[in-house]
Amino acid sequence: MTADAVTCREGAAPLIVSLPHTGTRIPSDIEAGLLDGWQARCDSDWHVEKLYDFALTLGATIVRTEISRTVIDVNRDPSGASLYPGMTTTGLCPQETFEGVPLYAGALSAAEIARRRAEFFVPYHAALLRQISRLRQQHPRIVLFDAHAIRSRLPRLFAGLLPQFNIGTNEGRSCAPELAEAVTRVCAQSSFSYVLNGRFKGGWITRHYGAPQEGVHAIQMELAFRGYLKEPQGAISPQNWPVAYDEDFAAPLRAHLVDILNCCVSFARSHEPV
Repeated sequence: MTADAVTCREGAAPLIVSLPHTGTRIPSDIEAGLLDGWQARCDSDWHVEKLYDFALTLGATIVRTEISRTVIDVNRDPSGASLYPGMTTTGLCPQETFEGVPLYAGALSAAEIARRRAEFFVPYHAALLRQISRLRQQHPRIVLFDAHAIRSRLPRLFAGLLPQFNIGTNEGRSCAPELAEAVTRVCAQSSFSYVLNGRFKGGWITRHYGAPQEGVHAIQMELAFRGYLKEPQGAISPQNWPVAYDEDFAAPLRAHLVDILNCCVSFARSHEPV
């Protein structure tokens, strides 16, 4: 793994922003086995790293991998177990897109999946653990905010139109209820639609690291692209996807994200000695 495949920008605030799906880098040996390079990247969380770049001004720590989720999904259970049993989802090393388009001519071997897990999955989580440990030494409690985005309509994964804000707390197990309430309140006061623990309840990062009793409060935010991008209404293609990031278009939703992350910091600091 190259040294810059996982990047970490450290801050002093009790907040970590995790960006596990914004990467589009696919090593050449893996790309050579893919059926279509565009299909392999079309399910990325496009421009989320730009949408949240303000987090640095709040003192947040940002952990990001530049490796594409097609190589390995660092937000999946490393054992390969499904996070949503009985529902359609992609696995640890996705072999098809969200729409069910095959990514490879054949199945990946167990040895290849283990290689990718060691080379790409483990370093991301090592970085997260280092930051969690560092900040917990400085603060009685911290917030791990896992940031995502997805297309607004994906019939294979969910019915209808996805709300613009999708808050996940693993059904209340990954963070204190007052944090979930504060984030939900910001969304409710916006002009955007929202849901708490709907189709997306939090991936492996939220579920694995969320330990409120140990001072680590994890929450996932899955955004529907239309909230901050000029998302095509019909089928996507190499001609219309991904769309460029437009700061003016993204500004209204981004303003609410600023409020949300401020809520996270305020929540974490509310138990700190004065």
